[in-house]
Amino acid sequence: MTQIKVRNPRTGAYDYSFEPVSRSEIEQICLDIRRAQPQWWSAGFEYRQSALMRWKAEVEKRQDDIVNALILDTGRKTISREEVGVIGHLIEGYCSVAPEVLKTPEGQSSSNPNITFENQYVPYPVVGIISPWNFPLVLSLLDIVPALVAGCGGIVKPSEVTPRFIEPLQASIDAVPELGAVLRFVQGAGATGSAMLDSVDAVVFTGSIATGSKIAQTAAKNFIPAFLELGGKDPAVILKGADLDRAATAAIRSSIYNAGQVCYAIERVYIDESVHDEFVALVVDKVKGLGINYPDINRGQIGPLIFEKQALTIREQLDDAVAKGAKILCGGEIERHDGGIWVRPAVVTEVTHDMKLMTEETFGPILPIMKFRSEDEAVDLANGTCYGLSGAVFAASIEKGTEIAKRINAGGISINDTELPRAITLDAEKMAFNKSGMGGSRYGAASMLRYTRKKAIIKNPGAINSLDVLNEG
Repeated sequence: MTQIKVRNPRTGAYDYSFEPVSRSEIEQICLDIRRAQPQWWSAGFEYRQSALMRWKAEVEKRQDDIVNALILDTGRKTISREEVGVIGHLIEGYCSVAPEVLKTPEGQSSSNPNITFENQYVPYPVVGIISPWNFPLVLSLLDIVPALVAGCGGIVKPSEVTPRFIEPLQASIDAVPELGAVLRFVQGAGATGSAMLDSVDAVVFTGSIATGSKIAQTAAKNFIPAFLELGGKDPAVILKGADLDRAATAAIRSSIYNAGQVCYAIERVYIDESVHDEFVALVVDKVKGLGINYPDINRGQIGPLIFEKQALTIREQLDDAVAKGAKILCGGEIERHDGGIWVRPAVVTEVTHDMKLMTEETFGPILPIMKFRSEDEAVDLANGTCYGLSGAVFAASIEKGTEIAKRINAGGISINDTELPRAITLDAEKMAFNKSGMGGSRYGAASMLRYTRKKAIIKNPGAINSLDVLNEG
């Protein structure tokens, strides 16, 4: 089989390669997991918790190896360390809430008090996870950890763009034999993901709308559930009376985090026209103080583009906007250094909804700012999209912000901040609206329960109806 070459985003060099697993290998891996999963589930939660906590310890032993692999794959350092740190948080967090979430409900029939019932959460034996390149580790574990806690086995295929972390991570998994029997990370590209769909009982995908649509269609043909989190074009609505400095800082932070390569990045700002100029001046001043992490990875705030072709999308959107009358007040330069590609964070004004920059996902550190005259117009603009992942509202009070947030068609709205859904991973449910996804929440209790089917066991200890009930007379 042909080797897949992997590009280093800081140097542009193709300095790593791997052989993707074959369809027959996928089938065998899934068969092995399917055979081991009943023991994983039936042994009980404490058994699974013990294995997962030992895995956490094994990850900590290999932390440097995993971090270094992520740095090579993504070209950024701080977030790579954060990604590895999230493993322990997810394992501890899900294990702490699982006993309550997975508690077996019991009850009594409302029509016949002699009849009682209990529910059983039956996990899907093999869950397939197909994760993206922007957060290659976190967006794999965010889905597989709750599935494992719930009693599922799983096979995970990270993006072929960022695969180097798989080897040290799989070593940590294999160091816990009972976990290694039900969890495998595999290397491969699109064909590998397609092969997985024919061997798993449920699929989770994070990525583009186009690919997500294809996965949903295949899953439907195979009669398996598909849990999809797709693109975003998150709006920030800034009302008159809001703390403009706070709003500027939060919007910029969200826009440039991970070089803007985030599905929940703020990619549209709508600002009350009466404070537009003041806000724009604040944003430009703050953005001009930011820099790229080149040549020193330990300096600056903006890492390279992980996926080289993303530069074409960013350039196309900026050119389209300028051609239609937009003004780039600062940044927007796409720079190549030693083969790597960096984008200077940009502030763009005089934008409209007939520009790609305001309607299509950018996935880069670009912040377009548009005026509105009324709250109704702001809400209409925020909702003028095919996406609905998340967003933000900045207002003089939490109450006013909440009022506007309830009118925005997106799954998670932050008030007077951005990216707050990250703080409620274990606590509250948040779904993707419109074309940003389908299949239930990856947050809160649903993040575990969606990997199970609910069985009802109904009990009648008393007399049953006689055959006389069938008499026609």
